[in-house]
This record gives sequence, structure tokens and C-alpha cells, in this order.
Amino acid sequence: MYYVGVDLGTSAVKLLLMEADGTIVNIVSKEYPLSFPHPGWSEQQPEDWLRQSVAGIQELVRDIDRSQVAGISFGGQMHGLVVLDEQDEVIRPAILWNDGRTHKEVDYLNGVIGKEKLSALTANIAFAGFTAPKLLWMRNNEPENFARISKIMLPKDYLAYKLSGVHCTDVSDASGMLLFDVEHKCWSREMLEICGLKEEQMAKIFESYEAVGTLTPAMARTLGLPETVVVAAGAGDNAAAAVGTGTVGEGKCNISLGTSGTIFISSEKFGVDAFNGLHAFAHADGHYHLMGCMLSAASCNKWWMEDIIGTTEYAANQAPITDDKLGSNHVYFLPYLMGERSPINDTNARGTFIGMTMDTSRADMTQAMLEGVAFAIRDSFEVARSLGIQIERSKICGGGAKSPLWKKIFANVLNVKLDILESEQGPGMGGAMLAAVACGEYASVAEACDKLVKVVDTVEPDPAIAQRYEERYQQYKKIYPALKAVFPQIQ
Repeated sequence: MYYVGVDLGTSAVKLLLMEADGTIVNIVSKEYPLSFPHPGWSEQQPEDWLRQSVAGIQELVRDIDRSQVAGISFGGQMHGLVVLDEQDEVIRPAILWNDGRTHKEVDYLNGVIGKEKLSALTANIAFAGFTAPKLLWMRNNEPENFARISKIMLPKDYLAYKLSGVHCTDVSDASGMLLFDVEHKCWSREMLEICGLKEEQMAKIFESYEAVGTLTPAMARTLGLPETVVVAAGAGDNAAAAVGTGTVGEGKCNISLGTSGTIFISSEKFGVDAFNGLHAFAHADGHYHLMGCMLSAASCNKWWMEDIIGTTEYAANQAPITDDKLGSNHVYFLPYLMGERSPINDTNARGTFIGMTMDTSRADMTQAMLEGVAFAIRDSFEVARSLGIQIERSKICGGGAKSPLWKKIFANVLNVKLDILESEQGPGMGGAMLAAVACGEYASVAEACDKLVKVVDTVEPDPAIAQRYEERYQQYKKIYPALKAVFPQIQ
């Protein structure tokens, strides 16, 4: 049998066709536009996601026996607000995870409602990217649109609805809305009331590996697939990537270097960081996880290389950065190009190079950019350590993980072993695996991970380089506090 994994990303949908034994048969990617209608805003048209996903699935299964496709599931960009009217038509463009317009609403939730209350209700505090502040922004700024809301959905859930006809979401993605009681895996009625919402406006909640239904007859005809194809709930992109990398069970860790960057720590028990520097979410395996998320990770690399330097020769520009230079750079970079989430939660923070002198080279600044992303991930890593979580090794995935240099930098900045996987398909692989579990191919997510995820290499830290980076990190972490008060003044 075949299983389809749909990775609904920020710039493209990436579709993966997997056989039951984990063999990847085909991969298709379809891009769609990203809109920035005002500074700090970020939007997309859900119809673009659907159109490109349908086209991608059609291409994905073109050369196989389509009667053997058993299930479809998803990993999707989290936190985005999709609102439908009574006719299930999209009311306005989706407001995305990296949209920064909600600072007033975040201040209201954290300051007036209060962080302690939010944490007690949802296990998290308000961040600009979360869904609840977006809904408050709509209520304050687009009251006519807000009054038309019949259903509230997340990006991948819009696709699941269009495929199955079921208004659904999963526990991992719902955890990032600030409307969900993570510990008890249900909608928080008090949070809904705070945001002026009713429970019937919310989607039905499923575990990530549960079937929500099958393809509608119309969608089955469009895709050329059987109506019996199971549609599984899927997961938020980071939880799906964790499944795809085998990061399930107690104390497992995964670092993802995509457009955003995350550190993901799985747990069999519910727990909350007292300072809410890390997100406490439900996991796609039926348990829980802690996650630190930085808004600009591999996107910093793309910005620096393509927009500033003006080249796509990534490897050539990293070549001068030899081992003797690691941990010896006097240039630092704060990777806050879109503000920042974990652990500082500051929408005003901005990208900053500091420490340049007349002999600073382009390679020094390239190195500083790569190191700055690693240092920012370590900020969240340190929060986990403060909770008594000891991490000695981690998986690593995402587009940024294709760089041998960046992996070496991460291993030494964090001083952990980094396991490299046979397949680095992340959320798409995780989505296909969740579909396989939903179809009964595997008894549990843990079993699927045990049988399908294979480590093929490990990057180990070098003690001398790790020590140099320890000293650099101690300097790096002083820079943001020194500039924090300046950032709002230069907006």
C-alpha cells in the first residue's frame, strides 16, 4: 500500500509518496505566493494551498497503481488563522505564523488577562504568531469579518476539510492556538470566552494518527483516487517532523532548520516551563512535548546569501570557514529578522550584526550568521537544561541541515551528538507515517518510528571547538539584553 504525506509549508507544499516499508517512491513540490500587505504582516490565500496540493497529489500518484493508495495525512505550518463563513467559504486571507501585527493583542492577553492565567488554561502564554491574538486582532480591526466566522481552522486542517468534508484539527496543531487546554486535550471554554468565540466555531479534535474520514466522492474523482482513501488528522509541522525523525518517547530531541528553527523535546508526561520560554504542546504520538521556536533560521541564510550578498553559491561561500575559525569569530549576529519567539518573546527584536572591524571579511559575516542561528537555538536549549532535562544527542532535519558546516557548528555550540537520518523529509515523512498508523499498517506511532526511521551518520562535537563556542556563547547572550530597550525606538 501507498501513503501520502503533505507538508504544507510557508513557501511551498511538499508531497511525499511512501510505501508501507518506508520506501519513498516520489516527491513533488509546488510553490505558492506569500503576501506582505503591510510591514510585519504575512498572509496567504488558502485557495492557493488547495490548488497546489491537488495538483501535487495528482502528479505524485500519476505513475503508480492508484487503487493501492490507502491514506493521506499532513504536517502543516502552525498557528495560521483560516476563517470560514456559513457556506464554508474563506472570509479573508490566512494570517500566518510569522505575522507580527498582534503586539497589542499579545500585550492585552499577557498583561491584562495575565500570563499565569493563560498558562493555567492553555499551558502557554501569548506570542504574536499564535492564533488567539489573531482572532482578537480581527475582532478589533475587522469586526464585520469577525462576525461572519462560522468555522476557525489551521492551515493543514483546511486541506483536510477540503479532502474529507470534516472540520477537524489535531491535538499538536491545536496546542499552538492559545485556545486549547493542552493537558486535558480539549478546547478551553474560558479562553474561547475571552476571545468572543463559541465552541461550535471550533473544529473537532483528533489525535494526530486518527482517521477523520475518507475522501469525498468529488475529491476522489478530482485526484483519481479511491473514495476509500483514509484522511488522517496529521500534525503541526514540528510534531510531524518529530515523527518523521523518530523523536517520540521520553527525552528524545530533534532540531529542525527550516524557514523557522525549532528544538523539539518529546515527553511521555505533561509539563510546563515555569517561565513559559518553551511551548508546552501535545505531541503527535499521543503524549506531549516541549518546543522552542525561533522565527528566522534557514531563512537567515537565504536572506544573507541571496538578498544581501546576491548569490546562490551557498557551499562556495561556506568553504573558507575552516575548523580553526569555529569559535574564534569576533562578529556576532542576532537572527531576529522577523522579531523572535522562544525564549525572548519580543516582536520588536531585529536582526543585528555586531563586532565588525576593518579586517572583517564576508566569510566572517557568513559565519556569524550561521553561528547566530545556532546560538539562538541554544537559548531554548538552556531553558530545557534549567528544567533538569539532560540532552546528550539530537536528530537534525530541515533544509539547513543539508550544510555539513552548519551541522558541525550546531554540534559544537550545543555540545551534543547530532544524528543524521537516512531520509530528511521531515513533516512530509511524518504525515505519511501518521497515515500508515491511521490505516492500521502500524499499531502505534512509536512502532512506525522504530521500523522506519534509520540513523546513518552522527556528527560529534570536538572538545576544543565546543569549549571555544562556550566562551563565545557567554558573550553572545549579553547582546540582546543590552539592545532590548533600543529595538522599540528604531521601529
